[in-house]
This record gives sequence, structure tokens and C-alpha cells, in this order.
Amino acid sequence: MQIDPSGSRQLLELQLSNVANQTNVSGETTGSSVDFANMMDGLLSADTSSSEASSSTSVGLSKRSSDGLLWLQLGSLYNSDSNTISSSSSESVSLSSLTNTGAVDSTSSVPTDFESLIASASAKYGVPESLIKAVIDTESGFNPNVVSSAGAKGLMQLMDGTAAGLGISNAFDPAQNIDAGTKYLSLQLQRFGGEVKMALAAYNAGPGRVSRLGVSNDSELMSVLHLLPAETQAYISKVEKAQSKYTA
Repeated sequence: MQIDPSGSRQLLELQLSNVANQTNVSGETTGSSVDFANMMDGLLSADTSSSEASSSTSVGLSKRSSDGLLWLQLGSLYNSDSNTISSSSSESVSLSSLTNTGAVDSTSSVPTDFESLIASASAKYGVPESLIKAVIDTESGFNPNVVSSAGAKGLMQLMDGTAAGLGISNAFDPAQNIDAGTKYLSLQLQRFGGEVKMALAAYNAGPGRVSRLGVSNDSELMSVLHLLPAETQAYISKVEKAQSKYTA
């Protein structure tokens, strides 16, 4: 059986008109569904419990059909499948996207393939991420499989004895290597009172050799730097230069 669209429309308007006449508390009668729809417009616009609800209502009513049928007016507001987004929600998404983008861009000037491991080690041992990255850059160029002529292994170039003392079972595992290397670097920083140049010299040449110099700060170290191996002298400046690349 086919339903005549014009007949269906008249029936809906008649039903809405009857509901309007029964609902109008002022005692006035309305002659069409448009009047009743206007009354509902007033009720809906009076709901200002939140800016989001008000924004959503205005968006929904802007899609009102020209024939004024109430179900068409409310459809865009209460349809769970609707893709309508309020202007306030849209602004929130845009600001969130900008903020997240900014946060990513500001992490460091040169990202690496081991960001999460470095960040974790930094938080665990209190060593700046930029310093950890600079040591890795200088020691191995971020190659987890490199072995030096002296037998130092992995990203932070740990000797077997040092690695064993720090509890490493596989020096070529980036997670173990970065964790242990950062721990060792933090121990040198603690040993030498936070003096970075002294800690770097100890990391490269050994803490015993630095201690025997009888210096207590970086300035004093630089005055006797020539007493350390040429490799260590160059190592300190290389790490400091590399660190500038990873400083946000």
C-alpha cells in the first residue's frame, strides 16, 4: 500500500496542531503547527544551563525545515547518528591540536630513535636528556651494535666489567645499555658534585684518574686538562658541542 505524502503531511500537521492547542498554557489557540513550533523554539532557547547546550541547540534549529514540522526541528538535536558539532566543540578540538603539535615540536631540536628510553632514564636518574643524547651521539653515533677497539659496546660504549657491575646481561640491548649508561653517568655527577666536565672526564677516562688530579671543580679541571689523555681532552668538548643540538 502506498502512502500519499501530502496526506501524511496534513495528518502530522493536524496532530501537532491538536497537541499545541492542548499544551498552550496561556489559553490562546494556535492555528497551525508553525505556531506550536515557534513556541517550542522559545522553550528550547530558554534553556541556557550551559554554553555547549545553547550552542548545540542553535546549530540544530538552524537546520529547521521550511514546513515547520516539530519532528524535523528536533531531529538534528536528538538524532544519535547526527554529525553536527557545536562551534564550541570545534574550537576546543582546534586548540587541542595546536597545543599537541607545539608540545611535540618543543621536545628537542634533533629527535632520536630512542626518545622514550632516554626520557625514562633521565627521569629515573636525574640526568638531563640533552646530556644523555650528547654522550650517546659522541660515543656511538646512536648505533646500538658498535664495538670499539677497546671492547666498549653499544650506544653508551660500556666495557664488559662496567656493564656487569651495573647488572647488564646484554650490552647491545638499547634499553639495558641506555639505562646502565645513564646510571653510570649519574654516579660520576654525584661523585664530583655535579661538575659536568669532571663527570664527563671520569666517564671517558675513569673516575680514579680524575680523582688523582686533586681538583674539585670544572675550572680547576680545565687548568690541568693537559694531564689527561688527548682523547679525554677532546671528548669533553665534543659532548658539550653535541649537547647544544639536543637542547630544546
